[in-house]
Amino acid sequence: MQTNWILKEVDPAVVTTLAAELDLLPATARVLAGRGLCEPGQVREFLNPTLSGMLDPFLLAGMEQAVARLVRARQQQEQVCIYGDYDVDGVTATALLVSGMSALGLRAGYHIPHRMDDGYGLNSKALQAIRARGATLCVSVDCGVTALEEALACRSIGLDLIITDHHQPLETLPDALAVVNPHRPDCNYPFKGLAGVGVAFNLLVGLRSRLREQGLLGDNGPDLRQWLDLVALGTVADVVPLAGQNRLLVAAGLQRLGNGARTGIGALKQVSGINGGVTAGQVGFRLGPRLNAAGRLESAVPGVELLLTDDRGRADLLAQELDQANNQRQAVERRILHEALAMVEATGGVAGRHSIVLVSADWHPGVVGIVASRLVERYHRPTILMAQQEDGTVKGSGRSIPGFHLLEALHDCALLLIRYGGHRAAAGVSLAVENCAAFAHAFEQAAAGRLDQESLIPCLMLDLELEPQAFTIPLVNDLQRLAPFGAGNPEPVVCIRGLRVMEKKVVGTEHLRLKLGRGRHFLYAIAWRMAGRHLPELVDLAGIPEIDTWGGGSRLQLRVKDIKEAGQRYAA
Repeated sequence: MQTNWILKEVDPAVVTTLAAELDLLPATARVLAGRGLCEPGQVREFLNPTLSGMLDPFLLAGMEQAVARLVRARQQQEQVCIYGDYDVDGVTATALLVSGMSALGLRAGYHIPHRMDDGYGLNSKALQAIRARGATLCVSVDCGVTALEEALACRSIGLDLIITDHHQPLETLPDALAVVNPHRPDCNYPFKGLAGVGVAFNLLVGLRSRLREQGLLGDNGPDLRQWLDLVALGTVADVVPLAGQNRLLVAAGLQRLGNGARTGIGALKQVSGINGGVTAGQVGFRLGPRLNAAGRLESAVPGVELLLTDDRGRADLLAQELDQANNQRQAVERRILHEALAMVEATGGVAGRHSIVLVSADWHPGVVGIVASRLVERYHRPTILMAQQEDGTVKGSGRSIPGFHLLEALHDCALLLIRYGGHRAAAGVSLAVENCAAFAHAFEQAAAGRLDQESLIPCLMLDLELEPQAFTIPLVNDLQRLAPFGAGNPEPVVCIRGLRVMEKKVVGTEHLRLKLGRGRHFLYAIAWRMAGRHLPELVDLAGIPEIDTWGGGSRLQLRVKDIKEAGQRYAA
Protein backbone atom coordinates (compact mmCIF):
# COMPACT_ATOMS: atom_id res chain seq x y z
CA MET A 1 0.00 0.00 0.00
CA GLN A 2 1.16 3.51 -0.85
CA THR A 3 2.32 5.51 2.18
CA ASN A 4 2.75 9.26 2.27
CA TRP A 5 5.94 10.38 4.01
CA ILE A 6 5.70 13.71 5.81
CA LEU A 7 8.83 15.40 7.14
CA LYS A 8 7.99 17.59 10.13
CA GLU A 9 8.82 21.27 9.80
CA VAL A 10 10.65 22.98 12.65
CA ASP A 11 12.15 26.37 13.39
CA PRO A 12 15.97 26.08 13.07
CA ALA A 13 16.41 28.74 15.76
CA VAL A 14 14.44 26.63 18.26
CA VAL A 15 16.63 23.61 17.44
CA THR A 16 19.78 25.63 18.01
CA THR A 17 18.51 26.96 21.35
CA LEU A 18 17.43 23.57 22.66
CA ALA A 19 20.67 21.89 21.62
CA ALA A 20 22.79 24.55 23.31
CA GLU A 21 20.83 24.95 26.55
CA LEU A 22 20.13 21.26 27.18
CA ASP A 23 23.32 19.70 25.82
CA LEU A 24 21.48 17.79 23.10
CA LEU A 25 22.59 16.72 19.66
CA PRO A 26 20.91 18.94 17.05
CA ALA A 27 19.10 15.88 15.66
CA THR A 28 17.56 15.16 19.08
CA ALA A 29 16.61 18.81 19.50
CA ARG A 30 14.93 18.69 16.10
CA VAL A 31 12.84 15.68 17.11
CA LEU A 32 11.68 17.47 20.26
CA ALA A 33 10.84 20.67 18.39
CA GLY A 34 8.91 18.67 15.79
CA ARG A 35 6.78 17.26 18.60
CA GLY A 36 5.86 20.68 19.91
CA LEU A 37 8.41 20.78 22.74
CA CYS A 38 10.04 24.11 21.97
CA GLU A 39 10.71 25.78 25.34
CA PRO A 40 13.83 24.73 27.29
CA GLY A 41 11.90 24.46 30.56
CA GLN A 42 9.23 22.34 28.91
CA VAL A 43 11.87 20.04 27.40
CA ARG A 44 13.79 19.82 30.68
CA GLU A 45 10.63 18.61 32.43
CA PHE A 46 9.94 16.14 29.62
CA LEU A 47 13.44 14.67 29.75
CA ASN A 48 13.39 14.34 33.54
CA PRO A 49 9.97 12.97 34.59
CA THR A 50 9.69 12.65 38.38
CA LEU A 51 6.95 11.57 40.76
CA SER A 52 7.00 15.02 42.35
CA GLY A 53 4.94 16.03 39.32
CA MET A 54 2.02 13.79 40.31
CA LEU A 55 -1.28 15.61 40.45
CA ASP A 56 -3.48 15.63 43.55
CA PRO A 57 -5.70 12.52 43.25
CA PHE A 58 -8.55 14.41 44.91
CA LEU A 59 -8.87 16.49 41.75
CA LEU A 60 -10.60 13.40 40.34
CA ALA A 61 -14.37 13.74 40.69
CA GLY A 62 -15.74 11.07 42.99
CA MET A 63 -12.43 10.50 44.78
CA GLU A 64 -13.55 12.02 48.10
CA GLN A 65 -16.62 9.79 48.29
CA ALA A 66 -14.67 6.69 47.23
CA VAL A 67 -11.91 7.20 49.78
CA ALA A 68 -14.34 8.00 52.62
CA ARG A 69 -16.20 4.73 51.97
CA LEU A 70 -12.95 2.74 51.87
CA VAL A 71 -11.81 4.30 55.16
CA ARG A 72 -15.09 3.16 56.71
CA ALA A 73 -14.65 -0.31 55.24
CA ARG A 74 -11.24 -0.49 56.91
CA GLN A 75 -12.58 0.65 60.25
CA GLN A 76 -15.38 -1.92 60.17
CA GLN A 77 -13.25 -4.66 58.58
CA GLU A 78 -15.73 -5.17 55.78
CA GLN A 79 -14.98 -7.55 52.94
CA VAL A 80 -14.08 -5.56 49.80
CA CYS A 81 -14.13 -7.14 46.34
CA ILE A 82 -12.08 -5.66 43.49
CA TYR A 83 -13.95 -6.31 40.24
CA GLY A 84 -11.45 -6.27 37.40
CA ASP A 85 -11.21 -6.78 33.68
CA TYR A 86 -9.44 -9.55 31.76
CA ASP A 87 -6.90 -7.45 29.83
CA VAL A 88 -3.48 -6.34 31.12
CA ASP A 89 -4.81 -2.99 32.33
CA GLY A 90 -7.57 -4.70 34.32
CA VAL A 91 -5.32 -7.50 35.63
CA THR A 92 -2.62 -5.11 36.86
CA ALA A 93 -5.18 -2.73 38.39
CA THR A 94 -6.83 -5.65 40.19
CA ALA A 95 -3.53 -6.90 41.61
CA LEU A 96 -2.55 -3.35 42.57
CA LEU A 97 -5.71 -2.69 44.60
CA VAL A 98 -5.88 -6.13 46.20
CA SER A 99 -2.27 -5.98 47.41
CA GLY A 100 -2.27 -2.23 48.06
CA MET A 101 -5.49 -2.20 50.07
CA SER A 102 -4.36 -5.25 52.02
CA ALA A 103 -1.15 -3.44 52.92
CA LEU A 104 -3.28 -0.49 54.09
CA GLY A 105 -5.29 -2.71 56.43
CA LEU A 106 -8.38 -3.56 54.37
CA ARG A 107 -9.78 -7.04 53.71
CA ALA A 108 -9.62 -7.21 49.92
CA GLY A 109 -10.32 -10.03 47.47
CA TYR A 110 -11.07 -9.94 43.76
CA HIS A 111 -13.23 -11.16 40.90
CA ILE A 112 -12.14 -11.28 37.26
CA PRO A 113 -14.90 -12.05 34.73
CA HIS A 114 -14.44 -14.99 32.38
CA ARG A 115 -14.32 -13.65 28.82
CA MET A 116 -16.54 -16.39 27.38
CA ASP A 117 -18.93 -16.95 30.30
CA ASP A 118 -19.34 -13.45 31.77
CA GLY A 119 -18.38 -11.07 28.96
CA TYR A 120 -16.91 -7.62 29.43
CA GLY A 121 -17.61 -5.43 32.44
CA LEU A 122 -19.85 -5.72 35.46
CA ASN A 123 -22.14 -8.74 35.44
CA SER A 124 -25.26 -8.93 37.62
CA LYS A 125 -24.92 -12.64 38.36
CA ALA A 126 -21.29 -12.19 39.35
CA LEU A 127 -22.22 -9.27 41.59
CA GLN A 128 -24.86 -11.38 43.33
CA ALA A 129 -22.27 -14.11 43.91
CA ILE A 130 -19.84 -11.52 45.32
CA ARG A 131 -22.51 -10.32 47.76
CA ALA A 132 -23.37 -13.90 48.72
CA ARG A 133 -19.72 -14.50 49.65
CA GLY A 134 -19.97 -11.70 52.21
CA ALA A 135 -18.62 -8.64 50.43
CA THR A 136 -20.39 -5.38 51.26
CA LEU A 137 -18.30 -3.13 49.00
CA CYS A 138 -17.27 -3.68 45.37
CA VAL A 139 -14.65 -1.55 43.61
CA SER A 140 -14.49 -1.87 39.83
CA VAL A 141 -11.27 -1.24 37.92
CA ASP A 142 -10.98 -0.56 34.19
CA CYS A 143 -14.72 -1.10 33.71
CA GLY A 144 -18.15 -0.06 34.94
CA VAL A 145 -18.67 3.50 33.75
CA THR A 146 -21.54 2.43 31.44
CA ALA A 147 -22.99 -0.22 33.82
CA LEU A 148 -26.28 1.54 34.56
CA GLU A 149 -28.36 -1.60 35.18
CA GLU A 150 -25.62 -3.36 37.14
CA ALA A 151 -25.25 -0.38 39.46
CA LEU A 152 -28.96 -0.54 40.25
CA ALA A 153 -28.63 -4.27 40.83
CA CYS A 154 -25.90 -3.60 43.40
CA ARG A 155 -28.20 -1.24 45.30
CA SER A 156 -30.97 -3.82 45.33
CA ILE A 157 -28.76 -6.46 46.99
CA GLY A 158 -27.03 -4.18 49.49
CA LEU A 159 -23.65 -4.09 47.75
CA ASP A 160 -22.04 -0.65 47.73
CA LEU A 161 -20.33 0.08 44.42
CA ILE A 162 -17.34 2.29 43.67
CA ILE A 163 -16.53 2.53 39.96
CA THR A 164 -13.02 3.40 38.80
CA ASP A 165 -12.65 3.48 35.03
CA HIS A 166 -11.05 5.43 32.20
CA HIS A 167 -13.42 4.66 29.33
CA GLN A 168 -15.84 7.21 27.91
CA PRO A 169 -19.01 7.57 30.04
CA LEU A 170 -22.53 7.85 28.72
CA GLU A 171 -24.61 10.98 29.25
CA THR A 172 -25.90 9.37 32.46
CA LEU A 173 -23.47 7.99 35.04
CA PRO A 174 -24.28 4.77 36.92
CA ASP A 175 -26.06 5.21 40.24
CA ALA A 176 -23.04 4.09 42.24
CA LEU A 177 -21.70 5.32 45.56
CA ALA A 178 -18.82 6.92 43.63
CA VAL A 179 -17.66 7.07 40.00
CA VAL A 180 -13.99 7.95 39.58
CA ASN A 181 -13.14 8.61 35.94
CA PRO A 182 -11.14 11.52 34.46
CA HIS A 183 -13.57 11.63 31.52
CA ARG A 184 -16.51 12.65 33.70
CA PRO A 185 -17.75 16.00 32.36
CA ASP A 186 -17.54 17.49 35.87
CA CYS A 187 -14.02 16.17 36.57
CA ASN A 188 -11.36 18.83 37.21
CA TYR A 189 -8.41 16.45 36.94
CA PRO A 190 -6.50 18.08 34.06
CA PHE A 191 -4.91 14.95 32.58
CA LYS A 192 -7.48 12.77 30.82
CA GLY A 193 -5.26 10.01 29.45
CA LEU A 194 -4.87 7.73 32.49
CA ALA A 195 -5.19 3.99 32.00
CA GLY A 196 -7.46 2.04 34.33
CA VAL A 197 -4.46 1.09 36.46
CA GLY A 198 -3.50 4.77 36.65
CA VAL A 199 -6.93 5.64 38.05
CA ALA A 200 -6.61 2.74 40.52
CA PHE A 201 -3.17 3.95 41.64
CA ASN A 202 -4.59 7.41 42.28
CA LEU A 203 -7.28 5.80 44.43
CA LEU A 204 -4.58 4.04 46.44
CA VAL A 205 -2.65 7.32 46.86
CA GLY A 206 -5.81 9.11 47.99
CA LEU A 207 -6.68 6.33 50.44
CA ARG A 208 -3.24 6.33 52.06
CA SER A 209 -3.36 10.13 52.30
CA ARG A 210 -6.64 10.10 54.23
CA LEU A 211 -5.55 7.24 56.50
CA ARG A 212 -2.37 9.14 57.38
CA GLU A 213 -4.31 12.35 58.04
CA GLN A 214 -6.55 10.48 60.47
CA GLY A 215 -3.61 8.88 62.26
CA LEU A 216 -4.60 5.39 61.20
CA LEU A 217 -1.16 4.50 59.79
CA GLY A 218 1.32 4.55 62.64
CA ASP A 219 4.44 4.47 60.51
CA ASN A 220 2.96 6.44 57.57
CA GLY A 221 2.04 3.22 55.83
CA PRO A 222 3.60 1.35 52.91
CA ASP A 223 5.69 2.99 50.22
CA LEU A 224 3.29 3.14 47.28
CA ARG A 225 6.16 3.26 44.78
CA GLN A 226 6.39 -0.52 45.09
CA TRP A 227 3.23 -0.78 42.94
CA LEU A 228 4.51 1.39 40.10
CA ASP A 229 5.75 -1.69 38.21
CA LEU A 230 2.11 -2.73 37.86
CA VAL A 231 1.15 0.79 36.78
CA ALA A 232 3.81 0.72 34.06
CA LEU A 233 2.71 -2.70 32.84
CA GLY A 234 -0.95 -1.80 32.54
CA THR A 235 -0.40 1.70 31.15
CA VAL A 236 1.96 0.66 28.36
CA ALA A 237 -0.07 -2.44 27.46
CA ASP A 238 -3.29 -0.40 27.20
CA VAL A 239 -1.68 1.87 24.59
CA VAL A 240 -2.69 5.13 26.25
CA PRO A 241 -0.52 8.20 25.51
CA LEU A 242 2.85 8.14 27.30
CA ALA A 243 2.62 11.85 28.04
CA GLY A 244 1.84 13.93 31.11
CA GLN A 245 1.03 11.85 34.17
CA ASN A 246 1.46 8.59 32.28
CA ARG A 247 5.03 9.48 31.31
CA LEU A 248 6.18 10.06 34.87
CA LEU A 249 4.33 6.98 36.21
CA VAL A 250 5.73 4.73 33.48
CA ALA A 251 9.27 6.10 33.77
CA ALA A 252 9.32 5.29 37.48
CA GLY A 253 7.53 1.97 36.95
CA LEU A 254 10.00 0.77 34.31
CA GLN A 255 12.82 1.25 36.82
CA ARG A 256 11.01 -1.04 39.25
CA LEU A 257 10.35 -3.57 36.49
CA GLY A 258 14.08 -3.58 35.81
CA ASN A 259 14.83 -4.23 39.47
CA GLY A 260 12.58 -7.30 39.36
CA ALA A 261 11.54 -6.95 43.00
CA ARG A 262 8.09 -8.53 42.42
CA THR A 263 8.35 -12.32 42.40
CA GLY A 264 5.82 -12.88 39.65
CA ILE A 265 7.32 -10.28 37.35
CA GLY A 266 10.74 -11.85 37.79
CA ALA A 267 9.30 -15.17 36.61
CA LEU A 268 7.49 -13.46 33.73
CA LYS A 269 10.69 -11.74 32.62
CA GLN A 270 12.49 -15.06 32.63
CA VAL A 271 10.01 -16.82 30.29
CA SER A 272 9.99 -13.67 28.12
CA GLY A 273 13.77 -13.73 27.68
CA ILE A 274 14.33 -10.39 29.43
CA ASN A 275 17.37 -9.86 31.63
CA GLY A 276 17.93 -6.71 33.68
CA GLY A 277 16.32 -3.46 32.55
CA VAL A 278 12.92 -3.34 30.89
CA THR A 279 11.83 -0.97 28.13
CA ALA A 280 8.32 0.08 27.21
CA GLY A 281 8.76 -1.88 23.99
CA GLN A 282 9.48 -5.05 25.94
CA VAL A 283 6.37 -4.47 28.02
CA GLY A 284 4.30 -4.03 24.87
CA PHE A 285 5.69 -6.96 22.90
CA ARG A 286 6.88 -9.50 25.49
CA LEU A 287 5.50 -9.06 29.00
CA GLY A 288 2.09 -7.63 28.09
CA PRO A 289 1.08 -10.30 25.55
CA ARG A 290 1.94 -13.12 27.96
CA LEU A 291 0.05 -11.49 30.81
CA ASN A 292 -2.84 -10.93 28.42
CA ALA A 293 -2.91 -14.35 26.78
CA ALA A 294 -4.87 -16.36 29.35
CA GLY A 295 -7.59 -13.71 29.57
CA ARG A 296 -7.94 -13.61 25.79
CA LEU A 297 -8.55 -17.33 25.51
CA GLU A 298 -10.21 -18.23 28.82
CA SER A 299 -9.65 -16.86 32.34
CA ALA A 300 -7.31 -14.04 33.38
CA VAL A 301 -7.05 -15.34 36.95
CA PRO A 302 -3.55 -16.87 36.41
CA GLY A 303 -2.28 -13.38 35.52
CA VAL A 304 -3.62 -11.86 38.72
CA GLU A 305 -2.28 -14.74 40.79
CA LEU A 306 1.16 -14.35 39.20
CA LEU A 307 1.28 -10.69 40.21
CA LEU A 308 0.11 -11.40 43.75
CA THR A 309 2.23 -14.44 44.68
CA ASP A 310 5.43 -14.28 46.72
CA ASP A 311 6.19 -17.97 46.10
CA ARG A 312 8.85 -18.28 43.38
CA GLY A 313 7.97 -21.89 42.60
CA ARG A 314 4.31 -21.00 42.08
CA ALA A 315 5.33 -17.93 40.11
CA ASP A 316 7.47 -20.04 37.76
CA LEU A 317 4.56 -22.42 37.13
CA LEU A 318 2.12 -19.57 36.48
CA ALA A 319 4.59 -17.80 34.17
CA GLN A 320 5.08 -21.00 32.17
CA GLU A 321 1.29 -21.39 31.95
CA LEU A 322 0.99 -17.86 30.59
CA ASP A 323 3.83 -18.45 28.14
CA GLN A 324 2.10 -21.56 26.81
CA ALA A 325 -1.19 -19.65 26.56
CA ASN A 326 0.62 -16.96 24.58
CA ASN A 327 1.97 -19.56 22.14
CA GLN A 328 -1.56 -20.90 21.73
CA ARG A 329 -2.90 -17.37 21.24
CA GLN A 330 -0.30 -16.71 18.53
CA ALA A 331 -1.30 -19.86 16.67
CA VAL A 332 -4.99 -18.92 16.83
CA GLU A 333 -4.14 -15.38 15.72
CA ARG A 334 -2.16 -16.61 12.69
CA ARG A 335 -5.05 -18.82 11.57
CA ILE A 336 -7.66 -16.08 11.93
CA LEU A 337 -5.42 -13.56 10.16
CA HIS A 338 -4.92 -15.94 7.23
CA GLU A 339 -8.68 -16.50 6.96
CA ALA A 340 -9.52 -12.80 7.32
CA LEU A 341 -7.05 -11.78 4.61
CA ALA A 342 -8.50 -14.41 2.31
CA MET A 343 -12.01 -13.07 2.94
CA VAL A 344 -10.95 -9.51 2.10
CA GLU A 345 -9.13 -10.51 -1.07
CA ALA A 346 -11.99 -12.79 -2.17
CA THR A 347 -14.26 -9.75 -2.30
CA GLY A 348 -11.82 -7.69 -4.36
CA GLY A 349 -9.68 -6.15 -1.63
CA VAL A 350 -10.47 -2.72 -0.25
CA ALA A 351 -10.73 -0.65 -3.43
CA GLY A 352 -13.81 1.51 -3.09
CA ARG A 353 -14.31 0.53 0.56
CA HIS A 354 -13.95 2.72 3.62
CA SER A 355 -14.13 -0.05 6.22
CA ILE A 356 -13.76 -3.77 6.85
CA VAL A 357 -16.34 -5.81 8.76
CA LEU A 358 -15.94 -9.61 8.86
CA VAL A 359 -17.62 -12.39 10.81
CA SER A 360 -16.97 -16.10 11.26
CA ALA A 361 -18.29 -18.88 13.47
CA ASP A 362 -14.75 -20.32 13.67
CA TRP A 363 -13.05 -17.33 15.29
CA HIS A 364 -12.24 -16.79 18.95
CA PRO A 365 -13.72 -13.53 20.31
CA GLY A 366 -10.68 -12.98 22.50
CA VAL A 367 -8.30 -12.78 19.55
CA VAL A 368 -10.29 -10.93 16.89
CA GLY A 369 -9.21 -7.52 18.23
CA ILE A 370 -5.53 -8.33 17.68
CA VAL A 371 -6.25 -9.53 14.15
CA ALA A 372 -8.31 -6.39 13.48
CA SER A 373 -5.16 -4.40 14.32
CA ARG A 374 -3.19 -6.44 11.76
CA LEU A 375 -5.76 -5.70 9.07
CA VAL A 376 -5.65 -2.00 9.91
CA GLU A 377 -1.86 -2.11 9.46
CA ARG A 378 -2.24 -3.79 6.08
CA TYR A 379 -5.24 -1.99 4.57
CA HIS A 380 -5.53 1.27 6.55
CA ARG A 381 -9.27 0.93 7.01
CA PRO A 382 -11.26 0.94 10.29
CA THR A 383 -11.84 -2.74 10.91
CA ILE A 384 -14.26 -4.80 13.00
CA LEU A 385 -13.89 -8.56 13.28
CA MET A 386 -16.64 -10.61 14.91
CA ALA A 387 -17.00 -14.16 16.21
CA GLN A 388 -20.35 -15.93 16.06
CA GLN A 389 -21.55 -17.42 19.35
CA GLU A 390 -23.73 -20.46 20.08
CA ASP A 391 -26.54 -18.27 21.43
CA GLY A 392 -27.16 -16.59 18.08
CA THR A 393 -25.16 -13.46 18.77
CA VAL A 394 -21.79 -12.27 17.55
CA LYS A 395 -19.10 -10.56 19.61
CA GLY A 396 -16.49 -8.42 17.96
CA SER A 397 -13.67 -5.96 18.40
CA GLY A 398 -12.77 -2.99 16.26
CA ARG A 399 -9.67 -0.92 15.64
CA SER A 400 -9.48 2.47 14.00
CA ILE A 401 -7.17 4.68 11.94
CA PRO A 402 -6.07 8.28 12.62
CA GLY A 403 -8.86 10.76 12.05
CA PHE A 404 -11.69 8.27 12.57
CA HIS A 405 -13.51 8.15 15.90
CA LEU A 406 -14.62 4.53 16.16
CA LEU A 407 -17.04 4.98 19.04
CA GLU A 408 -18.83 7.89 17.34
CA ALA A 409 -19.26 5.77 14.20
CA LEU A 410 -20.77 2.99 16.31
CA HIS A 411 -23.27 5.49 17.72
CA ASP A 412 -24.64 5.72 14.15
CA CYS A 413 -25.19 1.95 14.17
CA ALA A 414 -26.57 1.70 17.71
CA LEU A 415 -30.04 0.43 16.72
CA LEU A 416 -28.42 -2.71 15.28
CA LEU A 417 -26.29 -3.44 18.35
CA ILE A 418 -27.11 -5.20 21.60
CA ARG A 419 -24.16 -3.62 23.34
CA TYR A 420 -21.10 -1.61 22.42
CA GLY A 421 -18.45 0.56 24.01
CA GLY A 422 -14.88 1.79 23.76
CA HIS A 423 -13.20 4.95 22.57
CA ARG A 424 -11.68 6.64 19.51
CA ALA A 425 -9.18 3.92 18.63
CA ALA A 426 -10.76 0.66 19.79
CA ALA A 427 -14.20 -0.68 20.65
CA GLY A 428 -16.20 -3.82 21.27
CA VAL A 429 -19.61 -4.78 19.87
CA SER A 430 -22.29 -7.39 20.42
CA LEU A 431 -25.23 -7.96 18.08
CA ALA A 432 -27.63 -10.58 16.76
CA VAL A 433 -26.19 -12.70 13.97
CA GLU A 434 -29.07 -11.81 11.64
CA ASN A 435 -28.06 -8.13 11.87
CA CYS A 436 -24.47 -8.68 10.69
CA ALA A 437 -25.04 -7.70 7.06
CA ALA A 438 -27.06 -4.63 8.01
CA PHE A 439 -24.40 -3.62 10.53
CA ALA A 440 -21.60 -3.99 7.98
CA HIS A 441 -23.55 -1.73 5.61
CA ALA A 442 -24.33 0.84 8.32
CA PHE A 443 -20.72 0.92 9.50
CA GLU A 444 -19.50 1.39 5.93
CA GLN A 445 -21.90 4.31 5.55
CA ALA A 446 -20.65 5.81 8.80
CA ALA A 447 -17.05 5.45 7.61
CA ALA A 448 -17.79 6.84 4.15
CA GLY A 449 -19.34 9.93 5.72
CA ARG A 450 -16.24 10.61 7.80
CA LEU A 451 -13.31 9.54 5.61
CA ASP A 452 -12.26 11.01 2.26
CA GLN A 453 -9.82 9.28 -0.10
CA GLU A 454 -6.83 11.12 1.35
CA SER A 455 -7.68 9.77 4.79
CA LEU A 456 -7.42 6.21 3.45
CA ILE A 457 -3.75 6.64 2.56
CA PRO A 458 -1.51 6.00 5.56
CA CYS A 459 0.99 8.68 6.54
CA LEU A 460 4.41 8.10 8.01
CA MET A 461 5.67 11.06 10.02
CA LEU A 462 9.43 11.61 9.68
CA ASP A 463 11.13 13.32 12.61
CA LEU A 464 14.29 14.17 10.72
CA GLU A 465 16.39 13.46 7.64
CA LEU A 466 19.92 12.13 8.13
CA GLU A 467 23.04 11.80 6.04
CA PRO A 468 24.56 8.30 6.33
CA GLN A 469 27.59 9.61 8.21
CA ALA A 470 25.31 11.11 10.89
CA PHE A 471 23.78 7.71 11.65
CA THR A 472 25.89 6.87 14.71
CA ILE A 473 25.75 5.17 18.08
CA PRO A 474 26.00 8.55 19.93
CA LEU A 475 22.89 9.63 18.01
CA VAL A 476 20.97 6.53 19.08
CA ASN A 477 22.01 7.04 22.70
CA ASP A 478 20.99 10.70 22.64
CA LEU A 479 17.59 9.87 21.14
CA GLN A 480 17.04 7.40 23.98
CA ARG A 481 16.75 10.37 26.31
CA LEU A 482 13.23 10.79 24.91
CA ALA A 483 12.17 7.36 26.24
CA PRO A 484 9.88 5.81 27.40
CA PHE A 485 8.41 5.45 23.93
CA GLY A 486 4.89 4.40 23.09
CA ALA A 487 1.54 5.88 22.12
CA GLY A 488 1.77 9.67 22.13
CA ASN A 489 5.57 9.53 22.17
CA PRO A 490 6.65 7.16 19.38
CA GLU A 491 10.23 6.19 18.69
CA PRO A 492 11.86 8.79 16.41
CA VAL A 493 11.65 7.94 12.70
CA VAL A 494 14.51 9.10 10.46
CA CYS A 495 14.84 9.19 6.70
CA ILE A 496 18.08 8.40 4.84
CA ARG A 497 18.02 8.99 1.09
CA GLY A 498 19.82 7.58 -1.93
CA LEU A 499 21.13 4.31 -0.49
CA ARG A 500 22.40 1.55 -2.75
CA VAL A 501 21.23 -1.96 -1.84
CA MET A 502 24.50 -3.88 -1.44
CA GLU A 503 23.24 -7.06 0.21
CA LYS A 504 19.83 -8.48 1.08
CA LYS A 505 19.03 -11.69 2.92
CA VAL A 506 15.71 -13.24 3.92
CA VAL A 507 15.60 -13.93 7.66
CA GLY A 508 13.14 -16.61 8.68
CA THR A 509 10.41 -16.54 6.05
CA GLU A 510 9.11 -12.95 6.28
CA HIS A 511 11.96 -10.58 7.09
CA LEU A 512 14.80 -8.85 5.25
CA ARG A 513 18.27 -8.05 6.52
CA LEU A 514 19.95 -5.39 4.40
CA LYS A 515 23.34 -3.81 3.91
CA LEU A 516 23.16 -0.44 2.16
CA GLY A 517 25.63 2.23 1.25
CA ARG A 518 26.26 5.65 -0.21
CA GLY A 519 29.76 6.71 -1.14
CA ARG A 520 32.20 5.57 1.55
CA HIS A 521 29.46 5.06 4.14
CA PHE A 522 27.29 1.99 4.66
CA LEU A 523 24.71 0.84 7.18
CA TYR A 524 22.70 -2.22 8.18
CA ALA A 525 18.93 -2.48 8.36
CA ILE A 526 16.26 -4.98 9.36
CA ALA A 527 12.89 -4.91 7.59
CA TRP A 528 10.33 -6.98 9.48
CA ARG A 529 7.64 -8.70 7.36
CA MET A 530 9.02 -7.16 4.14
CA ALA A 531 10.60 -10.23 2.52
CA GLY A 532 8.17 -9.91 -0.38
CA ARG A 533 9.01 -6.27 -1.14
CA HIS A 534 10.65 -5.45 -4.47
CA LEU A 535 13.75 -3.30 -3.91
CA PRO A 536 15.07 -1.01 -6.63
CA GLU A 537 18.82 -0.48 -6.85
CA LEU A 538 18.63 2.89 -5.07
CA VAL A 539 16.24 3.39 -2.17
CA ASP A 540 15.17 5.89 0.46
CA LEU A 541 14.69 4.31 3.88
CA ALA A 542 12.51 5.45 6.75
CA GLY A 543 13.11 3.74 10.05
CA ILE A 544 14.05 3.76 13.71
CA PRO A 545 17.72 3.93 14.71
CA GLU A 546 18.67 1.24 17.23
CA ILE A 547 21.45 -0.95 18.58
CA ASP A 548 21.08 -4.59 17.54
CA THR A 549 22.19 -6.86 20.38
CA TRP A 550 20.94 -10.13 18.88
CA GLY A 551 23.37 -12.97 19.51
CA GLY A 552 25.24 -11.07 22.19
CA GLY A 553 26.84 -8.55 19.85
CA SER A 554 26.22 -4.84 19.46
CA ARG A 555 25.70 -3.28 16.04
CA LEU A 556 24.06 -0.12 14.76
CA GLN A 557 21.06 -0.77 12.53
CA LEU A 558 17.93 0.87 11.18
CA ARG A 559 14.61 -0.85 11.93
CA VAL A 560 12.80 -0.14 8.68
CA LYS A 561 9.31 1.34 8.67
CA ASP A 562 9.04 1.85 4.91
CA ILE A 563 11.07 1.76 1.70
CA LYS A 564 10.67 3.92 -1.40
CA GLU A 565 12.54 4.22 -4.66
CA ALA A 566 15.13 6.96 -4.32
CA GLY A 567 14.52 10.44 -5.69
CA GLN A 568 10.95 11.10 -4.54
CA ARG A 569 9.82 14.31 -2.87
CA TYR A 570 8.17 14.15 0.55
CA ALA A 571 5.60 16.52 1.97
CA ALA A 572 6.46 18.86 4.83
